[in-house]
Amino acid sequence: MVDREIGLEEAQKNNLDLVEVSPEANPPVCRIMDYGKHRYTTEKRVKQGKRKQKTTSLKEIKMRPNIGEHDYGFKTKNIQKFLQDGNRVKVTVMFRGREMKFVDMGRELLDRVISETNEISKIEKMPKLEGRNMTLILISNKNT
Repeated sequence: MVDREIGLEEAQKNNLDLVEVSPEANPPVCRIMDYGKHRYTTEKRVKQGKRKQKTTSLKEIKMRPNIGEHDYGFKTKNIQKFLQDGNRVKVTVMFRGREMKFVDMGRELLDRVISETNEISKIEKMPKLEGRNMTLILISNKNT
């Protein structure tokens, strides 16, 4: 254990800084180091970590309950592409006006999407009717 003034003298003698490392300790722990260099290396480490992170975004595909076969195929191909890229996909079936009578058709449509993408995805949120929209959220198997 060294007195504060002696530590400051040593740091000034070596053209370094006296840096408090652990202020909660009793007595507080300090270290003699080049603070600018220390800050640079920690910022560099943080930037390196951010660069290696993969961000996943939520992609949304909207459908209607009486969607055509070609349109359905096109949209499921996009869903599969999004999932293979590692993104989450929100599949929304929108009901307009009297289409609310055919909620079961929307549920069947989402079940069909689930069965066609079950090899590359898993369900994050089961199909749920929220107002005039039925939503399903799929997540890529690649993430786990």
